[in-house]
Amino acid sequence: MRSPLPPVAWALTLALSHAPGAAAQTRDVILATTTSTQDTGLLDSLVPRFERLCRCRVKTIAVGTGQALALGARGEADVVLVHAPSLEQRYVAEGKFVGRRLVMTNDFVVVGPSADPAGIRQARQVSDVIRRLAQGRAPFASRADSSGTNLLELKLWKEAGVEPKGPWYLQIGQGMGATLRVASQKGAYALTDRGTYLALKQGLDLGILFEGAPELLNIYHVMVPNSDSFPRVNATGGAAFAAFIVAPETQQFIGRFGADRFGRPLFAPAAHRREEDLLRRAA
Repeated sequence: MRSPLPPVAWALTLALSHAPGAAAQTRDVILATTTSTQDTGLLDSLVPRFERLCRCRVKTIAVGTGQALALGARGEADVVLVHAPSLEQRYVAEGKFVGRRLVMTNDFVVVGPSADPAGIRQARQVSDVIRRLAQGRAPFASRADSSGTNLLELKLWKEAGVEPKGPWYLQIGQGMGATLRVASQKGAYALTDRGTYLALKQGLDLGILFEGAPELLNIYHVMVPNSDSFPRVNATGGAAFAAFIVAPETQQFIGRFGADRFGRPLFAPAAHRREEDLLRRAA
């Protein structure tokens, strides 16, 4: 006999029935996530759908991935949606999080002023981009907030043997949207996820100057704090949100999100994929 529930509701029901403390009423869910999921408008579409299914409220904390992971690692969030794979893996190895699952991907791009004083358009690879930025001393706006974007940026500088410093290196200390606005105002370059750039593009005087390198793949995972370490965490609600965001119906929605407005989806669903396959294909 087929379930009368649609697939996403069925997945949510299973999560609620099997999660620790499932007998208790589902409390509000605290979601810690990166600013890109908010700036693109994705959360504005997904969260109300989840709230209707779980009959709960979601409190969203949109910060840099490093901050989101730190909140979860202290038991101050019930579920995290983030995009810094190496940092995520470290927290999982330390036993702070469990149930790490792929959700979606997009990619990072380097944006900047149309005049392109550093000659980024002529770069063939990421290391060339980094060297041109450093040699040209053209303004570069860094998020400088321990976000997934910032961690990737710092990794790229390091791999290219460049230490970014000086008045040209602008450390914004804010989210992606704010960093892009500062870059636009100051005629600076910036590393950004494509989705946030497209969502804010109309208000920015910035264009995509470099894209497509395998190092710029952007992978998002969902995971929940280890309830054995944090008994006050709403494990039921966190597990339910994790089940919801990887459920087939939600993945289909993610795969369409933004296409009507921007001519292409802002994210690619990836819950059915393996991370190593994604990385192999990107390389």
